[in-house]
Amino acid sequence: MARRFSNVGSMISLAAVLAAGSTATPASADTLRDALVEAYNTNPTLQGTRADQRATDENVPINRASGLPTATVTATHIEFVRRSANSFTAPERNLGVNAQLLVPVYSGGAVKNSIRASEERVAAGQAFLRNSESAIFGQVVAAYMDVLRTEALAALSANQVQVLAVNLEATSDRFEIGDLTRTDVAQSQSRFALAQGDLRQAEAALVNARETYIQLVGKAPNNLQAPPPLPGLPDTVGGAIVTALENNPNLIASKERAQAAGFDTKAAGAGRLPTVGLFANGDYSDFFGTLGGPVSADFAQSEKTANVGVRVTIPLFQGGLPAARQRQAGARESAALEEVIEVERSVIRETRGTYSNWRAANAVIESSQAAVEAAELSLEGVRAENSIGNRSILDVLNAEQELLSARAQLVTARRNAYVAGFSLLALMGRAEARDLNLDTGGPLYDPQVNFERVRSKFWDWDRDPKAEPKSTRTVDIPASDGKIGPTLEENPAN
Repeated sequence: MARRFSNVGSMISLAAVLAAGSTATPASADTLRDALVEAYNTNPTLQGTRADQRATDENVPINRASGLPTATVTATHIEFVRRSANSFTAPERNLGVNAQLLVPVYSGGAVKNSIRASEERVAAGQAFLRNSESAIFGQVVAAYMDVLRTEALAALSANQVQVLAVNLEATSDRFEIGDLTRTDVAQSQSRFALAQGDLRQAEAALVNARETYIQLVGKAPNNLQAPPPLPGLPDTVGGAIVTALENNPNLIASKERAQAAGFDTKAAGAGRLPTVGLFANGDYSDFFGTLGGPVSADFAQSEKTANVGVRVTIPLFQGGLPAARQRQAGARESAALEEVIEVERSVIRETRGTYSNWRAANAVIESSQAAVEAAELSLEGVRAENSIGNRSILDVLNAEQELLSARAQLVTARRNAYVAGFSLLALMGRAEARDLNLDTGGPLYDPQVNFERVRSKFWDWDRDPKAEPKSTRTVDIPASDGKIGPTLEENPAN
């Protein structure tokens, strides 16, 4: 019980942090919270998974229908175009109407267990929907952070081009007065050209990152703001594993599927048991005055009959079909039980690996910050020493490259730490819309609402509105460019 309250507290704190992260942003800027809301409402993968779940809900009334009464009416009109030469009373035409009512009473447990299996699969589908939601959110977070990272890297590359351009100009001036050699100028030219190529690659990477964001979110990124810190992250890998084994939606879905397979096995075994049903039949026949030929006045031209009864069907021998079906269902149940262990192993591995990546990224942040500070001091010192002739131009160029590499590593580490932290929350079952308290413009999508709506429906003409897509298209969004936007200057993961 204490763990349950702890989980709720972490959900509230995560929602509060995301809300706080969206209150102090410029008017023309997007936040991570905005991106998640857009994806929640318009992402086609998520919308399609919800539709698939609604289709799964219908399996319950479909299986329940096998245990409900059925009523049919059959009308047949016959024209006897050629009659026997020896028949003097055969009719020329006939209208027959048959009404039939069948009421299943006992089916050996097949209907009951099929309904239970369907209900378990509905629960499994709802858990899978949770998993899909957190997976989409994880992709959105990664895309959001990739845009920030590539913008920062492009900004660093652009700054490096400017620095090397100034350096090349200064080197050329010093060469003109005989203070430096042609080799020094060539080295500066080489680094400047390489920096220009790196900038073009950085701009191309920025375009790809922005297009991925558009694909997931459905709108172009607009001055993305640094995301808020991630609360509720575990202190130990053991705590993360315990929470993941309790709340991971993929693991919950596999357990529900195993339960459904157990009911399938029971339903398959019902094929060898007796079935009992009630029936009622009514018939009406009208010969339109053609029955009896010349003596038709002696015959009734219409008649009505009715009968009711009980039908008991006792299978004696079916060629081993029921046993084969039950063995088959049992084998599938075994496979489903093994799948639970497989998913459990996967969750443990992914949680441990993601926790390790998160901790490693945070460690890289600390070391990269120290490296940036040291590289800045080193560059300042090398430039001073170069001005008095104690360092070569190559030393200055190398120091500038080291500073650029350290800054790039810091930016990448911040992105990796945030994405790994969110992925860890997703594995622990804490990265869904209900945990984030997203303001989606209405109530959150609850798959249980549709299930309760359809589970007891039995009217044959009950239909839903025509299917229409709910996600947004991106065909009208202009192509992204490599223009540099805001950089990621603060560490969001700490």
